[in-house]
Amino acid sequence: MRPPPPVRRPQSSIAPGRPQFGPALGVTAVLVGLVWIQEIVDLLGFGGRLDYYGIEPRVPGTFWHVLTAPFLHYGFAHLIANTVPLAVLAFMSAVRGVGRFLAVTLVVAVVGGGLVWLFARGGSVHLGASELIFGYLAYLLGVGWWERTPAAIGVAVVAAVLYGGILWGVLPGNPAVSWEAHLFGFMAGLLAALLLHGRRPGREVRRASR
Repeated sequence: MRPPPPVRRPQSSIAPGRPQFGPALGVTAVLVGLVWIQEIVDLLGFGGRLDYYGIEPRVPGTFWHVLTAPFLHYGFAHLIANTVPLAVLAFMSAVRGVGRFLAVTLVVAVVGGGLVWLFARGGSVHLGASELIFGYLAYLLGVGWWERTPAAIGVAVVAAVLYGGILWGVLPGNPAVSWEAHLFGFMAGLLAALLLHGRRPGREVRRASR
């Protein structure tokens, strides 16, 4: 009697692929370059008026500003403070794939910015890449938690060591700082990690083998 053919174990679509260092470096350079070019054009050409495209909580007709607010800054000091963590965390997030990185960025901007628009302090304009910074940090931590592969855990640990201290920024403090953007950006980053990595590789195989 011929033995049954071997059962092909399904490959999980969420299994981590090979690191994409070149594309990650490229998309990070484009992101950082765009925010710098925007700020130079804003200050030299518009006198800072582009800052009005930040998030104005609950102001009718301005919800779409969630797409512009993370790329605007209150001058070069604000931008310089955000540049290094933005570049580092964006690169670490993009190494897993540019398409996935763009999806994370969209979730953080729309969901995090949407929550800022709904619940943040009124009478103020919220903007800056810190929403993305907190979102990318949360995404990396979330991937480590849900995926639990050695590589994902290692990246999460490195991210936590480098920038875990900024998590104090999700608490109310300096009234000139949008802690709401920090908090909701972080929450949106966790959501992105859950949506993209909520099922760990091999779970379907273990479940089928019972």
